[in-house]
Amino acid sequence: MISKLKTECGCQFTCKLEGMFKDMSISNSVNEKFRDVTKDMPPLSLDLNVRVLTTGYWPGSPCKVASKLPKEAEIAFERFKTFYLKDHSGRQLNLQPQLGQADLNAIFYQSKDDVVTPKRHILQVSTYQMCILMLFNRQQTFTYQEMQTESNIPEKELKRALSSLALGRLQHRVIQKEPKSKEIAATDEFSVNDQFSSKLIRVKIQTAIATKSESDPERQATRQRVDDDRKHEIEAAIVRIMKARKEQEHNVLISEVTGLLKSRFMPSPASIKKRIESLIEREYLVRSPSDRKVYMYLA
Repeated sequence: MISKLKTECGCQFTCKLEGMFKDMSISNSVNEKFRDVTKDMPPLSLDLNVRVLTTGYWPGSPCKVASKLPKEAEIAFERFKTFYLKDHSGRQLNLQPQLGQADLNAIFYQSKDDVVTPKRHILQVSTYQMCILMLFNRQQTFTYQEMQTESNIPEKELKRALSSLALGRLQHRVIQKEPKSKEIAATDEFSVNDQFSSKLIRVKIQTAIATKSESDPERQATRQRVDDDRKHEIEAAIVRIMKARKEQEHNVLISEVTGLLKSRFMPSPASIKKRIESLIEREYLVRSPSDRKVYMYLA
């Protein structure tokens, strides 16, 4: 499928997709090597699986705030980081907790008729939810402000994670909140809901969908990423047409590029002209000596 897209749209259109598949393949081999290299070291208290993603290939913005991981996860990540940078000196490896997931072994001590019965579940949660839940291994109750201080999770992400854990579906409320309101305040208190019950051993806790609209800087950053992606598509279309035609008049080229791309998006003549100028600067195209409005393809 990628080969067909590459043939139809050009290599610039598929380079990021190819990079994603390459990242996933390399990550599998890196994890296998990590387990082989560290098998003689003191065992970790958790199973670690890392996806090493190349910045620029994947959508979304990197997290700029360094959240505090639980000690067990921090030790595991630092061991992997040391291993990886030993083989890849000069690179940077930054944790992106907003993309991670975790499986937690959880025990809920349900009390009925003065009899305490432990119930075990495996909770499938996001990395931020894991950070929150593992705080309760240290004490029974936290305020929202204390959680934020202990975890250093960005406010928006912390409220999303808590909404799923304490305000989501009744069968997914693994922690309880006081007072019982839908809004989260700095003084609200949270504790483990020992009455949590599910027929399933493995329970997936969904993350609340962010409903807040993008801020102006976020909207501008998104628009910039879209424009950057479209630049490559426009250039690929120009090169494809010129490679077939060898020589083309300006207005006709604009029309053909628009017709080729209109099924995906409608490029403006100004944006196409900018990409033509860029290709001329990089010596993919040249203006005809006899007519400045005619472009010639340089093989």
